[in-house]
Amino acid sequence: MTQDSLTLYGMGSPNVRKVGIMLEELGLAYELRHVCVFSGEQFDPAFQALNPLGKVPVLVDSAAGATIFESGAILFYLAERHGALLPAAGLARYETMQWLMVQMASIGPMFGQHTHFSLLPAGSEPYSAARYKAQAERLYRLLDDRLAVRDWIAGDAYSIADIATYPWALYLERHGFSPADHPALGRWAERIGARPAIARSAARFAEAFDVPTRDDIRIATPRELDRFFVRPADAPVVDYASAIRGG
Repeated sequence: MTQDSLTLYGMGSPNVRKVGIMLEELGLAYELRHVCVFSGEQFDPAFQALNPLGKVPVLVDSAAGATIFESGAILFYLAERHGALLPAAGLARYETMQWLMVQMASIGPMFGQHTHFSLLPAGSEPYSAARYKAQAERLYRLLDDRLAVRDWIAGDAYSIADIATYPWALYLERHGFSPADHPALGRWAERIGARPAIARSAARFAEAFDVPTRDDIRIATPRELDRFFVRPADAPVVDYASAIRGG
């Protein structure tokens, strides 16, 4: 596989990170391309030709003539194309698939919404903020209870279910929950964090995305941030810029 055959479009979000981890676990050569999501590059016609939803990540496999979006679909694609990190058949395969779906349908959306509402000034949306915090708490507890009786989320081995969930689970303290109350989740995260692929992926992401993302946030206009956060024109004014820039 040539150096240019795989290109991952994205930034440093959990959904992009899990694809980066998968690429490193498979030992594949790939290029990272930053997408300036805060200033709206994902809505450019050139990017929407890759993903009409205008979201990252997107993986382009030029050797296979394939363009794949949605992070879970990308993990399935890579696992099946390279015969790793997903059981080939039987109940173990479907157990892995179902826990990947838990991440895609519940953990990612709920944790993402909790993160979103935590950016708002206190009291902006008390019902919504409380709802998503409760949903996040329920899912962290689900993960901790499951990992208290098994080493990995699905089956008997490390798989794409673990890869998909790991970057989101790192938000535990940021979301206001105590590691001491989730010891099994912490032990699982430590095991994954010690894998060489994690360090390689983190270094690649830091080099490719950290500075461009900071610059993107710094120059994004209020109107561009409203578009990024899908804020309707008639919605109450919210100072997203202050929150994401640390102001």
